[in-house]
Amino acid sequence: MPDPAPPTTGGKRPESLYPDVTAWVNEHFVLMYRRTLGGEFRWCAEWWRHGEAISRLTALWFAWEAMRLQGATGMALWYRDHLDHQLPVLLGPRGPFYQCTENEHLAPHEARTVPVPNGWLTTGTRVGTASTRTAVRA
Repeated sequence: MPDPAPPTTGGKRPESLYPDVTAWVNEHFVLMYRRTLGGEFRWCAEWWRHGEAISRLTALWFAWEAMRLQGATGMALWYRDHLDHQLPVLLGPRGPFYQCTENEHLAPHEARTVPVPNGWLTTGTRVGTASTRTAVRA
């Protein structure tokens, strides 16, 4: 495990302890946050094939890198505000790895979309405004 002491940077943005999310997952996450797999907890060794997992793990890594430098309660807040929320979703029975086992990757089902017909939505307005909501056809 790398030295957790924050680097001195002379006012510049501190360097990440891990160079990328892959290093953080392989060298920190899977070693530190172990769960008995199967049933309630799922993991896919090919986690990088799951877009949601990439997004959630990257968010966890970015927050971890920032909060490890805060000292005092930084890491406790990271657990409470980030890991404790993401872990049950990420590893949960209906999370991104729900079809996988640690030894077998199964491609996740992708939701089908149909292109929005031209003119169906009003253009030039922000999504979520009252004028957009009334412009959507049933």
